[in-house]
Amino acid sequence: QVQLVESGGGSVEAGGSLRLACEASGYTYSRNARGWFRQAPGKAREGVAAIYVGGGRTFYSQSVKGRFTISRENNGNIVYLQMDNLQPKDTAMYYCGAGGSISGAPLGSDTYDYWGQGTQVTVSA
Repeated sequence: QVQLVESGGGSVEAGGSLRLACEASGYTYSRNARGWFRQAPGKAREGVAAIYVGGGRTFYSQSVKGRFTISRENNGNIVYLQMDNLQPKDTAMYYCGAGGSISGAPLGSDTYDYWGQGTQVTVSA
């Protein structure tokens, strides 16, 4: 059984930082993509960062490029999202996606088969 658990969310002031983690169990990451997505009320889920577990290639949306960094441990069991210089526009529920095919769009939600329950990130001005 695949289980994904996100952690690290919280409330911060603009300009602050948070580090999200996605811990996985019952899953083999080899040759698959992992992604971080976010969804604000009334908006569609948006892919913000992704990583190919096997080779480490990363992808970012333009809105977070230069501020967010996705990484993984060598064994691929944990994927992180370091978020720096957070802004109110980043406020959303953040979800970890797993089981992503490397043949799919890394920031596309349809690419992933498994999802965590999400962790809330709130950034105040």
